[in-house]
Formats: sequence, C-alpha cells, structure tokens
Amino acid sequence: MQGFSIQDEDKTDADKIRGVEVWLSPAIALGMVSLWAISVGVVFSLNLASVPLFGKLMILLWQTLLYTGLFITAHDAMHGAAFPLNRAVNDGFGTVVLWLYGLFSYKELLRRHTLHHQFPASEEDPDYSRGEQTGFWAWYWSFMTRYWSWKRFFALVVTFHLVHHFLGVAESNLAWGWVYPSVLSSMHLFYFGTYLPHRQPALGYTDHHRSTTIPRPFLLSLLACYHFGYHYEHHAYTQVPWWQLPKVYRQANG
Repeated sequence: MQGFSIQDEDKTDADKIRGVEVWLSPAIALGMVSLWAISVGVVFSLNLASVPLFGKLMILLWQTLLYTGLFITAHDAMHGAAFPLNRAVNDGFGTVVLWLYGLFSYKELLRRHTLHHQFPASEEDPDYSRGEQTGFWAWYWSFMTRYWSWKRFFALVVTFHLVHHFLGVAESNLAWGWVYPSVLSSMHLFYFGTYLPHRQPALGYTDHHRSTTIPRPFLLSLLACYHFGYHYEHHAYTQVPWWQLPKVYRQANG
C-alpha cells in the first residue's frame, strides 16, 4: 500500500518540531485503542436498565470521545505517524483501527485523505462542499453521503445482531456504547476537523493550505477533537501526530 505523497513545507524543520519520538507514538496509539476496547467491554457488560438517564448521557459523551480518538488514531496512521519506524505495521494497524471504528476501508480513506491534503477546500477535495456556504448541516450531509456505503451499512447491521444474539449484549447497551457514540463522533470530527478549520474566511483563503487554526486552552483543545483546532499546523506538517500539534503551534508563535 502506498503511503502519503504529501511533503511537509520544510522537512528539516518538521523533524525538529516532531522530536522524532518514534517510540512514544506507537505507545499512545496502542493506548488509545486499548482504552476504547476496555471501555466498550465495560459498557457492554453494564445493566443499563438500572442506570439513570444522566448516567447514560455521561456514558454516551465518554464513548463519543473515545470513538473520536479511535478515528484520530487511524488518521495518524494515514500520515505514517502511528508506527513511524515501519510503514507496513503502521498501515496494518490503521486498517484494523478503521475496521473497529466503522468497517471502513483504510485503502479507500487513505486515497481520499491524500486528495484532501493535495487540494484542500477545492472541487477536487472529497471533503469539501459548496454547501459550506449555507451552513454546517448542508456541508455535513454532503460530507456523509460521499462516504456512505449500503454494503458497509448492511455489514454493520449484521454485526449488531450477531453481537446481540451470540454474545448476549443487550440492544440498549449496543446503542449507547456503540451506535450513538459512533454517529456523534462523526459530527464531532466533522465540526472541529473539517467545518471550522476549512470554511472560507470572510477575506478568502490566504495560502494553499486553505486552513485556519483555532487555538484553545489545552483541555478544551483536547476535548475539541484531539487538538485538531491546530489545523493549519496539521496541514503544514502532515507527519506530526495529533498530540504534538500544540507544540508545533507554540514553537511557531512563540
């Protein structure tokens, strides 16, 4: 499988910012997937009938955050940043993570994401839509329909019923621990990772990245899609993992 062909604006500078932390990246990636898996297992084992609505909502928000983190981890793999020492291991890991997230094809999403970085916020960008001129929902609808697949939807429905009937997981547990969080995470990812950073500014785009940065306090930045508010930095230094984006911003802006 071919890796990213996008080059950082200044490869030497990017390497310095990145810090070449080749062992920390796999640890964080594996930690994220492990945390998600443990949390899903716990939620699936709960007696949700005895959990009040407020508790269910807290579970929903927590699971949504973890599902977002699962996709962000796969996104790092698309940029070769999950296992930077071995591209084959990196891509194999990304393939598994995207399958866990929603039975997505890593190869297909990698192809589309490459186009997004080559032609951001343009007609050639598969994540872009002129619907952005009319607001969030029009663009989100266009975005989601481009990634929709009846085959994948059918596979997800079959998986839902197999887990319910053969593993004995209650449908309500599957809904609150899997279905609802995965849908909400798509909105979370789209709003903070596509809509806010790539919508056209009042004075138009200023460079070829067609992306803006929205700096926030550390915790808010983490909750707002794993620091992807630092989106200009992500496009300028594509191989920097999500957890180093605040560092990129601080070094560039003092």
